[in-house]
Amino acid sequence: MPSSPQHADYFFYILLLLKKMISDSEEIAGIYRELSKFPSPLKAYIRPQITLKPKEKFSIIDTEWSQRDLERAERVKIFREYLVFHDENSILCTGPSGNCTELQGELLSRDSPSATLKAVIRERTNKKQEKQQYLEIWSKTAKEKSINLTALDKHGKVYEDDLFGCLEWSYSETCILYVAEKKRPKAESFFQSKPEHSVNGDEDDNRAKDGQKPEKGCQFVYWEDWGEALTNKSTPVLCVLNIWSGNVSVLHGIPEHISPGEAIWAPEDAGIIFVGRWHVPWRLGLKYCTNRKSALYCVDLTGNEYLEISSGINSVHSPRLSPDQHHLIFLEGGSVKTHHQCYGLSLYNLDKKVTSTVVRILDYPATDGFTGIYSSALARKCWATDSQRILIDTTQRSSKDLFVVNIATGTVTSLTAGPDTASWTLLDVCQDLIVVSCSSPNCPPNLKVGFLPAAGHEQEMIWMALGEDKPLHGIKWKILTFTPHFEHENPKFNGLQFEGILLLPGQEQNAKPPLVVSPHGGPNSVFVTCWMLMPAVFCRLGYSVLLVNYRGSCGFGQDSIRSLLGNIGSQDVKDVQFAVECVLKEGVVDSEKVLLIGGSHGGFIGCHLIGQYPGFYKAFATRNPVINLASKLGTTDIPDHTMVQAGFDYAPDQLPTPPVLATLLSKSPITYISQATTPVLIMLGEKDKRVHPSQGLELHRALKARGIPVRLLWYPDDNHSLSNVDTEADVFMNIAVWFNFALNRTQ
Repeated sequence: MPSSPQHADYFFYILLLLKKMISDSEEIAGIYRELSKFPSPLKAYIRPQITLKPKEKFSIIDTEWSQRDLERAERVKIFREYLVFHDENSILCTGPSGNCTELQGELLSRDSPSATLKAVIRERTNKKQEKQQYLEIWSKTAKEKSINLTALDKHGKVYEDDLFGCLEWSYSETCILYVAEKKRPKAESFFQSKPEHSVNGDEDDNRAKDGQKPEKGCQFVYWEDWGEALTNKSTPVLCVLNIWSGNVSVLHGIPEHISPGEAIWAPEDAGIIFVGRWHVPWRLGLKYCTNRKSALYCVDLTGNEYLEISSGINSVHSPRLSPDQHHLIFLEGGSVKTHHQCYGLSLYNLDKKVTSTVVRILDYPATDGFTGIYSSALARKCWATDSQRILIDTTQRSSKDLFVVNIATGTVTSLTAGPDTASWTLLDVCQDLIVVSCSSPNCPPNLKVGFLPAAGHEQEMIWMALGEDKPLHGIKWKILTFTPHFEHENPKFNGLQFEGILLLPGQEQNAKPPLVVSPHGGPNSVFVTCWMLMPAVFCRLGYSVLLVNYRGSCGFGQDSIRSLLGNIGSQDVKDVQFAVECVLKEGVVDSEKVLLIGGSHGGFIGCHLIGQYPGFYKAFATRNPVINLASKLGTTDIPDHTMVQAGFDYAPDQLPTPPVLATLLSKSPITYISQATTPVLIMLGEKDKRVHPSQGLELHRALKARGIPVRLLWYPDDNHSLSNVDTEADVFMNIAVWFNFALNRTQ
């Protein structure tokens, strides 16, 4: 059957696009390769100070970085060492020590409290192509121990993630604490044959080294996991290894309804403090979701006595013990059920066994401009030497700042105040020497150091760079503040503002640049003024980029987050469109060349925009977009998110009613897709458990059926973030060519 003229135009469009890809790819790839080489810091460790002579000291800072290797299609971990010369409280000079080296196979590493030993969890592939995990103990001169954890068969794989994983030395430096997957029972087929020489089944016992017979018919039993990016993690257990004997003990007796993680040693090695996350009635996705019901526990090493430190009502994370071992701080969520929100800073007095609030949850920014704490995790070491002050990096509107909090007074003081609106991340603090990462949209990450001033003088903080921190040419940026029109005000939360980060090409151009618009996903995440590869490359290609933090973004107070509940598909969409129109009125970009990018909830907003404002956007590129809330509900690892953002309470034991499903559908962009005319590029990760690929396929079919130009890219080895190095590069290349082609057709 011959194709219709409408579909013939569609295939002709794709043919021309492929030709365009060949002609444009070399220039785009060159700029992408150039800017993708900048590494990002992962962690830093300040070694104990060394005294040269009175008032002359130096410190060694070990750092780990992640860098994209396009040829190997992977992120490599590299090691850098820096020297910092100083007196008692001021930096004299700094500099790198030697060249970078690559770290291979390291999953986790941690220096002992005295810095004389180092523990490393390393993964290697043996001659049989089987992955083996080792725990290694290194001294300053040699590898002292190498323990094959896989061969010990006490547990499954060690957790290396930021949500459960840990690697903690005991204060005595005799034991190491870590989290691993619980050992699963062996299983075999119902029809597994016994060895010919088996007598009365005795050989079955011989085949089970641990004394347990394999469970017949259980090899395909489903093991529930923790969702997106945590698919191999189901039942974590706390493990303690004695480094001298090599024995591993798995701590038993933890309540059946919780999964332990983020573990640290209690004072004097008397027990273990950990976060216990509820997994009943089932495990909801945990990645990017800091709202999961949880509590802090302290357990003795026998597993017999438990103390619940926090209330267990909301969510907690990041327990950090003070240097004097008298106080424990942690972040605690409120009653809002969104996946990210403003958090209170709680303090537990271990002597009096009393909990108090140091920094409360802020509904609206304070008079001094402080908007609250939004950290997904505190730095592992965040206490000042006096055990009275804590260092916290947190989003503040569209930037990320560093603060010091006095636990006695609750006073919050910025250590990064000033005209520079770059974003800061705390990496380590030792004897009040602080090392941070600092970056901005036109400056890749660099490290800075400084001494924390005495209490009451924190505003006198002085920073010194460990390396070059010069901005790159060809990129300018600024923060824009938007006040919604009165008709778009939220009647329950009026007076709220939102922001955007506008990047502009720095070089002179004959014509105004096209504008790429990008609302973030989440929806309660945020864009901050840090280094971001994709916007930077677009600027170097001659595009301007607008990153929109619509109402509902974190960093603007809890009321801003609450305001979006029940209003997705409306308030967020109107905010983005209003921000775009404000930028166009400034006259700095080409109003006829507006393009759109969005992933996840950003894709949800983008699909609404091309349907509600047909023809306004010349091209759209979307990654794992949310298309239909009703159909998403049964396929996502976070069904509670779908219900709560749509304005409903979530109850795991209740099915959605027809009116609820109708409302979900009415808020979905698929209902507007018949009005869309914008060419759409769709990119899907096959392993996505957050937004199932069926969502993107639903969009692809709807567009294709209407003859709207659409192209679908399918990444079989990637998940929701599409962050594998080869995927990430291919995604950008295709988006850039898609946009170039769309603009050439409109000229």
